[in-house]
Amino acid sequence: MTQQLSLSPIRDQAPRSTPATFTDPVLAAVLGNRFEAIVREMTNTVLRSARSVIVSNGRDFSCAIVSAGGELVSVADGLPVHTFNSHMQAANIARLHADLAEGDAFIDNDPYTGNTHPADQTVMVPVFVDGEHLFTACAKAHQADIGNSLPTTYHPFARDVYEEGAIIFPCMRLQRNGRTIEDVIRLGMRRIRVPEQWRGDLLATLGAARIAERRLKELCREHGTATIKTFINEWLDYSERLMAARIASLPHGRFDVSSKHDPVPGILPDGIAVKAIIEVDPGAGEISVDLRHNDDCVKAGFNQTEATARSSVMAAIYHSLGTGLPRNSGAFRRIKVLLRDNSVVGIPRFPASCSIATTNVADRLVNLVQSALAGLGHEIGLAEGGLCMGVNSGVISGIDFRNGGSPYISQLTLASNGGPASAFADGWGTYGIPAASGLTYRDSVEINEIKFPMIVDHLRLVPGSAGAGAHRGGLAVETRYRVREGAMTVATNSDGQLFAPQGVLGGQPGALGASFLIHEDGREERIPGFGVRVIRKGQALRGTTNGGGGFGDPAKRDPILVLRDVSEMRETIQRARDTYHVVFTGDAKAGTLAVDAEITAELRRVKVI
Repeated sequence: MTQQLSLSPIRDQAPRSTPATFTDPVLAAVLGNRFEAIVREMTNTVLRSARSVIVSNGRDFSCAIVSAGGELVSVADGLPVHTFNSHMQAANIARLHADLAEGDAFIDNDPYTGNTHPADQTVMVPVFVDGEHLFTACAKAHQADIGNSLPTTYHPFARDVYEEGAIIFPCMRLQRNGRTIEDVIRLGMRRIRVPEQWRGDLLATLGAARIAERRLKELCREHGTATIKTFINEWLDYSERLMAARIASLPHGRFDVSSKHDPVPGILPDGIAVKAIIEVDPGAGEISVDLRHNDDCVKAGFNQTEATARSSVMAAIYHSLGTGLPRNSGAFRRIKVLLRDNSVVGIPRFPASCSIATTNVADRLVNLVQSALAGLGHEIGLAEGGLCMGVNSGVISGIDFRNGGSPYISQLTLASNGGPASAFADGWGTYGIPAASGLTYRDSVEINEIKFPMIVDHLRLVPGSAGAGAHRGGLAVETRYRVREGAMTVATNSDGQLFAPQGVLGGQPGALGASFLIHEDGREERIPGFGVRVIRKGQALRGTTNGGGGFGDPAKRDPILVLRDVSEMRETIQRARDTYHVVFTGDAKAGTLAVDAEITAELRRVKVI
C-alpha cells in the first residue's frame, strides 16, 4: 500500500512566506535524509579510497543522485560547480544508449554535453529496480592528469580542444553486466602520465556509484517503489515552492553588472569581461540571470561550459539567500539562466577549449552575481571571495628520485583564499575558491612531503590582507615550497593578481595575489600568474592568495573585533587606525593593548562628518 507523503516548510532565521504544506512530514523528512545519507556514503567511499592527493586530500570531487527522469534529487555536500548540473550529464545515458540495462556503468568527461571540463571525470551507474530505471548514481572527480599536451589538467593557452590534448570519454560504457570493458581502461592507461593513479581514482568513483546502487535498491525494498516515486515528485514540487517563497520575500531588483578577469599576456591582453543582467521578481517568485551579452568563445582554455555557467549562477544565488533551501531540480525551476551559443560565458561551440571552465571565469561569475544581490539590502548577498590559484594551487610534476625515478603529477591545494564577508560574519579563512564554496580541503603539508619530492618551508596568514568592512573578508595565505632534488615542473593559472575581489556596501577589496620565483642566491623575481615553470634544487616558489572582500563600512566594525584582529596579528595597528578608525592604548607585545574608546568615537565621528 502506498503511504501518504507530506512535506512541511523548513524554518529559517529570517521571516519568509510559508509554502503550502501536507499532512505528514515525518516520512518525507526520513526519506529526504536517507537520500542525503546515501550521497554522504558515496562521498566517504571516494575520500577513503581514491589514489590521488587532489581527491583523497584536496577533496576535489562530488557525488549526486539523479532521477531517471533527469532531475537532480540529492547532492549532500558536493562542490556546486560539480553538482548543480549533474542531471544534464546523467541525461546523456538514455539519450545515447538505447540498450541501457542493469549492470551498466558509464564514464563521461565531455565538456560539450553537460560535463564541467575534461579534467572532471564522472562515473555514472543507472539504478534499476524490478527492471525499471529509477535513478542514476553519479560520482565526479577532478583528475590530476587527463592527458593534456602540458603536464596539467588546466591549459589556459590551448587555442582549441585539439591543442588542449585531453582524452575525452563521451559517455562511454565502462561496464556491461557488471563487468569492466578493459578497452576503455587500456585507452586511459595509455594516455595518462601516471596511469595507476588515474585507475585508482576511477575505481574509487565506480565503487561509490555501485554503493549508491545497492543502497537505493534497499531503500525501494524497504518503503516500496511506489512510495519512493511519490516522494521524489512531492519533494521536488515542495522544493520549488520553498524557493519561490524565499524569492517572494525579497525586494524587486534589477542589476546590469560586469566584472573582469585578469589579462593573460600573449593570449588575452585585455582579460575577459564577464557581464550579467540579473532580475529578482518576487511577484513571480523567480530570479533570472541573462548571460547572453558576453563575448564569443576565445581561442584559449577559459570558455565556460553550459554546466559551469549555470552552476556558477546557481551557486551565487544559494550563497546569497540564506540557509534551508534544498539543492535539487525542483528548487532550480525558479532560477532562469539565459545563455547563448558560442559565448565565453555560455554554451561552447566545438572545438573551443574549456580546459579551465570550473575556475577562473566561473569564479568571476559567482562573485559577480552574489555581490550584485547584496544591492537588494535586507542582509542578502555576499562580498566577492578570493579566486587566486597561484603557485599554492599549481599542478606539480616530475620524476621522484626516491622511488626509482617514477613519475608523479598532482595539483596542490596547499593554501586557501580569503572568503567573502557577509552581513552576519567575517569571511571564511579556508574558503578555497568561489566555485568550490569552501568545500575543498587544504592539503596536508606532511602528506605532500611524503608523496612528492618537495619541502614546504612555510604556510601562513598574511596580516592586513582581508578586505576591510563592518565584517571583514578572510585573510590571504602565503606559501613557500621547493624541490628536494632534480627539477619540478609547476603549471599555474592564477586570476586575482591584477583585479582584486571587491567588497560591497562600503566594504573594501581583499588583497591581490602574487607569485614569485626565488633564485639560488635568494633574489625574488615576480612571475606571471599563468605559465609553466621548471624549478630546480636551490630554487623555491612563493605565492600569496587573495583576501576576501569586506561587507559594509569599516568604520562600523565593532572596535573590540578590531582589537581582537590586531592582537591575533590578523590586522595591523596602522590599518586599524587608518581604515577602521580605531585607536589603541597600551602595548601589543606586552599584552596590554586596549581600545581607546573616547578617541575612537571622536575619530569615527569626524570621519563620518
